[in-house]
This record gives sequence, C-alpha cells and structure tokens, in this order.
Amino acid sequence: MSEQILNYFNYFTEIEEHFQRARGTSLFLLSPLDWALAESWKNADVPLEAVLRGIDAAFEKWRARRVRSQMVNSLAFCSQAVLTEAQRMADGQTQKRQSDTAPPFPMEDLQKYLRKNAGILRESGITELEHIAESLQQLSEDIPPDLESLEQRLTAMEQKLIAIARMRESDEAALSVRKQLDSYLRPYRGKMSAPQIAMLEAQFLERSALERIGLPRLSLFYLR
Repeated sequence: MSEQILNYFNYFTEIEEHFQRARGTSLFLLSPLDWALAESWKNADVPLEAVLRGIDAAFEKWRARRVRSQMVNSLAFCSQAVLTEAQRMADGQTQKRQSDTAPPFPMEDLQKYLRKNAGILRESGITELEHIAESLQQLSEDIPPDLESLEQRLTAMEQKLIAIARMRESDEAALSVRKQLDSYLRPYRGKMSAPQIAMLEAQFLERSALERIGLPRLSLFYLR
C-alpha cells in the first residue's frame, strides 16, 4: 500500500497536531470550519506533506512580521501556503519525506467498525437507511482485500447517507447552519478562491447534516 494511502488514515490527526505545534499551544482545538477545510484538502488529494509544509510556511511568514496584531486562530490562515506547497510538489520541486509505514488495520477492527455503523443506522429508525445498513453488514462479512477498494465502497455509501440526511433537514435547520457557516467564513472570503470556498461550504454542510441526526461518517479515517 502506497505512502499516500497510509497517510490518508492519519491525515486529520497529523494536521491538527502539526498546527498545534506550529502555533505553540498544544491545547488549541480546531474549529468545525478547520475540520471541513482539512476534509476538503483530503478529498482534493492534497498531499499531507504539502499541508504540513504549508502550515510551517504560513507561521514563518506570520512570525516575520514586525507587527502581529492577533494570534493565528484558524487553519484557514494557512490555506494559500498549503496550495502553494501542493503545487510545488506537483511540479517536482520538493521531495516527500520518508515516513514509517503503519500496518494495515486488523481484520477484526474493520469488521467491528462496519458492524457498529450498521447498527447505528438500524437504530436510527430511518427506513431509507436500512439498505445501507444491510450493505455495511454484508461488507463486514466479505471485506475487499485492499483498503483502497474498501474505502471507495464506503465513500459511495456515505454519499447516499448524506443525501438522505440533507433531504430530512428542515428549512429552519438548514438556514441556521448556513448562518453559522457564513459567520465562520466571513474573515476568510477575501483570502480564498471561489472554488476553495465552494468546496469548504460543501464539506461543512455535509458534515453538519450527518451530525445533527446522529449518523456516522463511514470513511475508514473515522475508525478509531
């Protein structure tokens, strides 16, 4: 399994820990906007190495300022630097660091994870989710031989899950979340491109739709 696939499972944790170290405050927690931004990078196949280098570059630039009016309080501050590093890597101007490879998930852990999520969907009482729960149960009994294939199938199921969650959302709830999102994004709209903003909005809204009715994410990243 390639380094890129292995890094996928540690993507969020490594970003949060690296941002905390760069900021110098280990107790600082990323906001919902930050998590949505990291998820948008993951889905856009931005290498983890580019994200970590971008965080370092953004903080180096911030610390070089003669006047620092405020502390860096969001991962969005590093967004442009991350994309710059991603482009440099794509152009072959940097080399990926070598990292220790982690062993694949134990089969027993994968089975428990799939069955647990199937159980959550059944207990939700939402009729439309029964076929997804059944698919997860069947998948737990016949897990694909490689994690990439498994993740692709889980991603397809998760998209169905999100669609159902969004359809069940009331107009009031949708408006409330939209206002919250606009509040989060307001300081960064002038610093991020339109495609970046659109991707970030989509990730945030999908995440919120699932969380509001207690539905799980199905990606292997959430296997703890």
